[in-house]
Amino acid sequence: MTLQLIVTLLVFAPLAGALIVGLFGRRLGDTPSMAITTGLLFFACALAWTTFAHLIWGGGPSHFTVEIAPFINVGAFQSDWSIRVDTLSAVMLVVVTSVSALVHLYSWGYMADDPGRPRFFAYLSLFTFAMLALVTASDFMQLFFGWEGVGLASYLLIGFWYHKPSANAASIKAFVVNRVGDAGFALGIMTCFWAFGTIRFAEIFTQVAGHVPNTWRFAGRDWPLVDLACCLLFIGAMGKSAQFFLHTWLPDAMEGPTPVSALIHAATMVTAGVYMVCLLSPMFEYAPVAREVVTVVGAVTALFAATVGLAQNDIKRVVAYSTCSQLGYMFFAAGVGAYPAAMFHLFTHAFFKALLFLGAGAVIHAVHHEQDMRKMGGLWKHLPITYAVMVIGTISITGVGIPGLDLGFSGFYSKDAIIDAAFIAGRTNGISDFAFFAGLIAAGLTSFYSWRLIFMTFHGHAKWGHASSHDAHGDNHAKDHGHGGDPHEAPWPMRGPLLLLAFGAIAAGGLFTELFVGPERMAFWRGAIFTLPGNHILDSVKSLPPVVVWAPLVVTALGFVGAWYAYILKEGMGARIAERRGFLWSFLYHKWFFDELYHLVFVRGARGLGDLFWKGGDKALIDGLGPDGVSAVSYAFGRFTGRLQTGYVYHYAFVMLLGIAGLLSFALWAFR
Repeated sequence: MTLQLIVTLLVFAPLAGALIVGLFGRRLGDTPSMAITTGLLFFACALAWTTFAHLIWGGGPSHFTVEIAPFINVGAFQSDWSIRVDTLSAVMLVVVTSVSALVHLYSWGYMADDPGRPRFFAYLSLFTFAMLALVTASDFMQLFFGWEGVGLASYLLIGFWYHKPSANAASIKAFVVNRVGDAGFALGIMTCFWAFGTIRFAEIFTQVAGHVPNTWRFAGRDWPLVDLACCLLFIGAMGKSAQFFLHTWLPDAMEGPTPVSALIHAATMVTAGVYMVCLLSPMFEYAPVAREVVTVVGAVTALFAATVGLAQNDIKRVVAYSTCSQLGYMFFAAGVGAYPAAMFHLFTHAFFKALLFLGAGAVIHAVHHEQDMRKMGGLWKHLPITYAVMVIGTISITGVGIPGLDLGFSGFYSKDAIIDAAFIAGRTNGISDFAFFAGLIAAGLTSFYSWRLIFMTFHGHAKWGHASSHDAHGDNHAKDHGHGGDPHEAPWPMRGPLLLLAFGAIAAGGLFTELFVGPERMAFWRGAIFTLPGNHILDSVKSLPPVVVWAPLVVTALGFVGAWYAYILKEGMGARIAERRGFLWSFLYHKWFFDELYHLVFVRGARGLGDLFWKGGDKALIDGLGPDGVSAVSYAFGRFTGRLQTGYVYHYAFVMLLGIAGLLSFALWAFR
């Protein structure tokens, strides 16, 4: 089997599963539907790892393209459906298919009692296909197709329990907020086509250097062309990857089933923006202003989301805000020019974040679908396996490791590489200094809220025995488990993926650090990521001052000690702080009041503007002077003339006499 055939089967296998189960799922039944989609995903996963191994260690070409079919050909706008494979896309193929396959398997247990399983598994496979189409795109048109495809699939998955008003609202919110970002993305694609005369990446990248001096005049000033295009494209990445200002959809998306949270918000859709920035590194390297924008937005997002995570009580929302924060790390890494470090963190993040989401799902499953951590506690004795894998995920996300020995879990290698790269870049750029300090503070906060989750959920006094059980999702899971029993471990279809992801969270960083960001990275990436000759950021990380090397571990330890003090040594301290409803707690608990602000400005503002145009403009002015006004005048005139038709002869005779008198008067006046 040729490599070209392998990647073709790899991309279209999930689509085949989605079509078969989506069209015939009811006739096939639940188990065959789940078996078909899950089997095809594991098949695609095996092909993805085969492609990755062949590309990295097989000694073959560094990249190749498989032409599938013509797509859009309108004048100079030429787009063919093709599959582009290089190291960058191969990494994404491994990430997407691995996490998706394990999520499919996990869903066998988590969705065991849901009546809509064929529909759910069809949506999962459709989402996976759209993501694969995105990461293998060879031009902007196919990238946009995959971009919108994952948006559509995420809308379907977030609102899977459509009978819940909150799920419907969350799916619509995700769709609308992403459309805001996609408007900028579409404008960026148009700018590229207008500037370069093509939308094919290979043709654009060869022209970028020659277009650096070019400008575009808008609003009375000249804008650097490449910077403008990159900033517009980055707006799309901000929406898809839930960056500051366009982040509000991500926490609400937790209304979907937990496997959806793991698939969409851990390793796939939300990382599409990071992938796009790294893919377009030949453009961003020549766009210093755009890179500064990326750096600032990423650093602010990492810090903002980490602060909000401190005060959340829903276990899935805490993990969701940690996703938002980790995406900020990836973006400011790309912004300072450390694209390999951004991709490395994307790779390791896929393992430990999917592990944390699925582990949270196992906890929710165990406590009869309760998601409030204040109603948990003392679960480690009842859920030893879940507890162990959640601790592994927490150690990985907090980046615990020994810098001098390069010994730690996966997150240690990638997060430290990003923070070190920001410090190196800060020697020549003050904005990178801001990213460095924001990354350090966010690391300490990440440690605090991550261990807070562990301590509130698994340690302390058990509170689940006193909480009224309820079905937080509105599905039928709780029927099978009852409401009075003790918490219990999830079934093996759920535990198996947790153990596999735990291995990735432990070992993925150490196994691949040399390839992604070490001395072998040039041979590994082989042109898939472009940096200018003067970009030596990752080459300089070995010569950092000891205070910089050890700073991440110090702030991480401080975060752990703070969480231990507040939630173990002084158990109940956090609850007492929350009861006081202080300004800082309220500010963080209400997520910096972004939802309230957006509701006031955009929702109520749009409604007020709509009322003005509808009631004032359309109804009062246009309809009032137009059809409604004419009909009202006709109606009034008809009612007036109708009153003259009394039915009495003497009334008609009187009117006739008046008419004759009037006619005679006119005749005498006219012919005098």
